Amino acid sequence: MTVQHMVWCKFKDDIGPERIAEHVAKLKTLPAGIDFVQKIEIGENFTDRAKGFNVGLIVSLPDRESLPRYLEHPYHVEVATPLKEDAELMAMDIEV
Repeated sequence: MTVQHMVWCKFKDDIGPERIAEHVAKLKTLPAGIDFVQKIEIGENFTDRAKGFNVGLIVSLPDRESLPRYLEHPYHVEVATPLKEDAELMAMDIEV
């Protein structure tokens, strides 16, 4: 079964739109940097239903065993570390 790794980002008030755009651009490179990432979908929230979370992404992985490999992958760490400094993150992982 495919795993969907979903992440919600709530950027700190002092993080401007240019910095958010940098994070989004970097997140879009995850499939190029991690060969087993099947797909990434990312976008900005456009409703008031997400309790202040303003960017969401869904990373498609081939199976449950690939999730820890993805989370520990050096390229993921490189992309996620500055994101964690600039935003509160919430994640959920499901099989579909």
